[in-house]
Amino acid sequence: MGIEVTGDTFEKEVVLSEVPVLVDFWGPQCGPCLALMPQVEELAGRYGSALKLAKVDASKNRRFCLKMKVLGLPTFLVYKDGQELNRIKGDNLTIDEIEAMVKAVTG
Repeated sequence: MGIEVTGDTFEKEVVLSEVPVLVDFWGPQCGPCLALMPQVEELAGRYGSALKLAKVDASKNRRFCLKMKVLGLPTFLVYKDGQELNRIKGDNLTIDEIEAMVKAVTG
């Protein structure tokens, strides 16, 4: 679930999106990322068409991560109307923290 996004597709899929977007920066070697992934996908599923989930594999998009100032994983960004409204990161993130960020932009 969710769409794979790269530096080349970020503007089209995230910045120009008509609905809020939760952007998940993750890596295949990141234990906390992999632990959160099923919960994040379930969360996005509950919001249906009111939220888009975009995933960025940091191991394949290193330059893009640097450009976005994503220096640690996991990192989650929320975009609405083309603007980054919030960002949280860290090994100890919980799904509740991520959901609170989503609720703030989806109403």
